Amino acid sequence: MMMALGMFVFSLETLAYQELQRQTDWRHPSSPRVGAQPARQYAGRGEDAITLPGVLLPELAGTPLSLDTLRLMADTGRAWPLVEGTGRILGLWVIEQLQETRTLFFQDGAARRIEFSLQLARVDDGRVDLLGAATGAGVSLLRRILS
Repeated sequence: MMMALGMFVFSLETLAYQELQRQTDWRHPSSPRVGAQPARQYAGRGEDAITLPGVLLPELAGTPLSLDTLRLMADTGRAWPLVEGTGRILGLWVIEQLQETRTLFFQDGAARRIEFSLQLARVDDGRVDLLGAATGAGVSLLRRILS
């Protein structure tokens, strides 16, 4: 297992990314001053985003159904826990964008090569209703446990 987003596991059998790009911002807005450089004040942490680009080769490793699964997860609008294969918990993340480019086609139109890029945004704000679950019962159970 390379990483898990909710119950979706990134691996050679499902979807393997080639890079993990993470960008974290911190906010320092400026205020203009007469006769001096603008003053800056630390206003807290900003956006935190992860991009996972990769190549899916259905004949060798992975399945296009994995991209469909991620689209279904994104359609829920829920946040999902992101956990590295090492066990490090990265927080709750939403799927913001999934791009794919299909090339090298078989006669039936199936792609031999699918390049993808998955963009995630961190949304840790403690809201239980954002936590993704496989079923509605999972959310109800979690609410009862946390109450």
